[in-house]
Amino acid sequence: MARWLLKSEPETFGIEHLKAKVSEPWDGVRNYTARNNLMAMKLGEEGFFYHSSCEVPGVVGVLRVAREAFPDPTQFDPNSKYFDAKATPETPRWFCPEVEYVKTFPRVVTLREIKQTPGLQDMAIATKSWSRLSVSSVSDKEWEIITELAYS
Repeated sequence: MARWLLKSEPETFGIEHLKAKVSEPWDGVRNYTARNNLMAMKLGEEGFFYHSSCEVPGVVGVLRVAREAFPDPTQFDPNSKYFDAKATPETPRWFCPEVEYVKTFPRVVTLREIKQTPGLQDMAIATKSWSRLSVSSVSDKEWEIITELAYS
């Protein structure tokens, strides 16, 4: 079973928002690599919830795929900042899974820690070329290391 890391700005949509809603579409992603990762997510797979563009960026908890990818409704809404004039219901360009809250970690595993911890240096989030990617895969070993750090 694959595992993931999904980034969001906590002021826009943080782990507390997901916890309050129970589940929510992970919509608004407009990067083709990230979109492909969203489309690859299978029901029940877990992901790290990562807070970005904040004072202390890092992994704050865990979410789970509650529904596999479907056409992102924001692409069809002309009032949405994620509207895509080239997308139609017959030929959607953007997809999103629905995710559900699993847990909040007792502490944030910071980006600095991720970059400095053996076994995590090759994570997409830690590499300069992929640092802007909002959805990436996580290996089983990376999952284990970050989970251990969250409880240390």
